[in-house]
Amino acid sequence: MPMAADEIERLIKEALPDAQVSIQDLAGDGDHYAATVVSSAFAGLPRVRQHQLVYQALQGRMGGELHALALTTRVPDAAPLE
Repeated sequence: MPMAADEIERLIKEALPDAQVSIQDLAGDGDHYAATVVSSAFAGLPRVRQHQLVYQALQGRMGGELHALALTTRVPDAAPLE
């Protein structure tokens, strides 16, 4: 069963409460998403570790309910999330 975008956002925000999350359904099938996550929790962490934090937030759903997630992570700055 596909995973809803709002469920992905909810899980990420539970794990990273200050996160700004933007999710796009890439194929319209609820199975292939792109997500941009902005959180101060990423400060000083390499990109791989930032992505691992997001994947941990998804509680093992990657590869099952959620087939593909193109992930962009960054630390907050003055630029707004698009």
